[in-house]
Amino acid sequence: MNINLSELPVLSKDKKAENQRFFTQLKKKPPKNLDYLVGEIHDEIMNETDCLSCANCCKTTGPLLTNIDIERIAKHLRLKPSDFVAKYLKIDEDNDFVFQSMPCPFLASDNYCLIYDVRPKACREYPHTDRKKIYQIANLTIKNTEICPIAFKVVEKMKENIKIK
Repeated sequence: MNINLSELPVLSKDKKAENQRFFTQLKKKPPKNLDYLVGEIHDEIMNETDCLSCANCCKTTGPLLTNIDIERIAKHLRLKPSDFVAKYLKIDEDNDFVFQSMPCPFLASDNYCLIYDVRPKACREYPHTDRKKIYQIANLTIKNTEICPIAFKVVEKMKENIKIK
């Protein structure tokens, strides 16, 4: 399934109610092998997808940065954590540290991450489609289908392959 990135938000919004119903049912009656099934789907979709050709997450959605992330990245950049915060971060409406602006200040023109080895935990785990008990992050997963073709494809394949009794 090829997805045009500009059409993804519309496709995702069209499927939102269906996806919410699916995750509600999944939460009520998760199959015993759910984590295995979702892991298989995630791996399959990841193997056929080139994130570097997209990088939409890095262009549109900033990660939450933990204190550990801040310390690790600041050390890598040879900055004091407070200087890193002042230069790159702001506090959002949920009182979390996020980048001051998007796209990510560490996204290169070729879509490579300039701090890949020390990137925030949220970036390392994105799009979170290999998470155990994925139904516990249903709202986040559904939101990510608007941004990430991988998340969209994983949810579509889950609905196709995971039968809820």
